[in-house]
Amino acid sequence: MRVISGIYKRRRFEVPRSFKARPTTDFAKENLFNVLTAYLDFDEEGVTALDLFAGTGSISIELVSRGCSRVVSIEKDHNHHAFICDVMRQVKTDRCIPICADALKYISRAGEQFDFIFADPPYALKELSQIPDLIFQHGLLKPDGLFVLEHGKDHKFENHRCFVEHRAYGSVNFSFFRVSEE
Repeated sequence: MRVISGIYKRRRFEVPRSFKARPTTDFAKENLFNVLTAYLDFDEEGVTALDLFAGTGSISIELVSRGCSRVVSIEKDHNHHAFICDVMRQVKTDRCIPICADALKYISRAGEQFDFIFADPPYALKELSQIPDLIFQHGLLKPDGLFVLEHGKDHKFENHRCFVEHRAYGSVNFSFFRVSEE
């Protein structure tokens, strides 16, 4: 796993082969963050992010590296959570709060709002198509915030009331959402 940009640029972290999580590829991650710069300035003071289904923490460390003030990283697997904690210890940051929890349960009880939310659930997760609704029902996104959902090609979100755009990089699909004006 490699950090693409920011203060930890080019840092590499060896993901154990036994992990089930598939880190977002460097190609997809780099393209995603290129698009995100049109929406958000992670360097701006006080920007907060939520990384749901964090897996290896690839997106979490990228957010911290790019200047995010606070990143909450949710991962259910204990080994993956420990790996994320270890990565954050290695870079000596306290700006990422890794939490070992079920992401869907966390959504319903988070009790705070974020400027940016990223979710990379297992593509076979039966609740995957419900995640945008859950994010907006529970008010997790700030009014000017952005929610990005990584998913397989079988899911389509263009008809969702908060949908903004879709990007595909190889087999990786990202759907972008913002709070609806309705």
